[in-house]
Amino acid sequence: MEKARTYFCIDMKCFYASVECAERGLNPFETPLVVADKDRGKNALCLAISPKMKSLGIRNRCRLSEIPKGIDYIVACPRMHLYVEYAARIYGLYLRQMDKSDIHVYSIDEAFLDVTDYLKLYKKSATEYAKFLLDEIARKMHVPATAGIGENLYLAKIALDVTAKHSRDHIGILTEESYRETLWRHRPITDFWQISTGTARRLAHYGLYDMESVAHAPERLLYKEFGINAELLIDHAWGRECCTIADIKAYKGKSRSVSSSQILPRDYTAEEARIVMMEMTLDACRRLMKAKLVAGGVSIFIGYSFGSVAPTGGRVRMDSLTALFSVAREYVSALFEASVIPGVPIRRLGIAFDTVVDEGCEGYDLFADLGRLEKEKRAEKAALEIRSRMGKNALLRAMDLEEGATAIERNGMIGGHKA
Repeated sequence: MEKARTYFCIDMKCFYASVECAERGLNPFETPLVVADKDRGKNALCLAISPKMKSLGIRNRCRLSEIPKGIDYIVACPRMHLYVEYAARIYGLYLRQMDKSDIHVYSIDEAFLDVTDYLKLYKKSATEYAKFLLDEIARKMHVPATAGIGENLYLAKIALDVTAKHSRDHIGILTEESYRETLWRHRPITDFWQISTGTARRLAHYGLYDMESVAHAPERLLYKEFGINAELLIDHAWGRECCTIADIKAYKGKSRSVSSSQILPRDYTAEEARIVMMEMTLDACRRLMKAKLVAGGVSIFIGYSFGSVAPTGGRVRMDSLTALFSVAREYVSALFEASVIPGVPIRRLGIAFDTVVDEGCEGYDLFADLGRLEKEKRAEKAALEIRSRMGKNALLRAMDLEEGATAIERNGMIGGHKA
């Protein structure tokens, strides 16, 4: 019989805001602070707010204009590179305690840890070891954290998201039995991991508003409504999860793609949006080449200003397996022309290259100028080398200087925010 396992799910509380407080030597529980780019105007999104702001009734991910007047607070400009650095240092703290094979980084501020073999090694209970790790993070990084402890990954996550917030030591603990005893009737059901508002609406259609009702619902009904996803929903309703960190690390996706998207800083005309789409095409081609990959298909997405019209887009299979911009741009340009609605302001763009395989599969039709393509490939690889040494803005194209172009600014960002 397989040994029972113990998992932690550790999350940094209000991570970006807590880092900004740490950099200023301030206590995030006493300091009203928001992380937002004021250059984006009064409606700039707050990427994070400090625990103090939450205690004042301010909701997370609000906009600056939504913060009530009369509240005196600090606005910290996003510094994504700094947050990545803090996350790496916190990961380093974990590595001092355990092997990387027992760590799964779920997001920049959250990680799953399989601590089963370390409790005996360090002669600590699960709660004692979790408290030790939280204290280490607080002492060395000055960032507050919370932890969930569970018999499986799902229970650890739910213990973090639902149970820990009501615990004085910021540590939640769940077993399958205690999960059913304490959280089966918890509402709203969207508090549970992977239950979106859309899923909740579909469940509510059948009178299912909590995990107990889902657990006792006819499986045939759930499979009819959710298909294969019903299996996961049923397991989670009972507090079960068979996936382990080892399974996650061993997983290999059946298909690969290279994609990117961006929200434009203002309403763009079709011609301005075309420039940005070409910049995104070039960036995706460079990412393919850097990873020694080529693609056989490309799709685009065009989103219009709020309340205008539904998004448009499409996909096309390329005649060549390539990572060269000169080839890919012809397909993207044709797709853009066929998809865009003239005269309607554009606010969002997306692109994805699919059918991605190793560059050894690269191939072109009989009429291609292979000499010219090989010359372009050598030039792009040289450009990649220069950009890796000198920065992404070390080499630019003329289109990057045109009105509406975003590449220069975005090259200085991480995750769409100031680095």
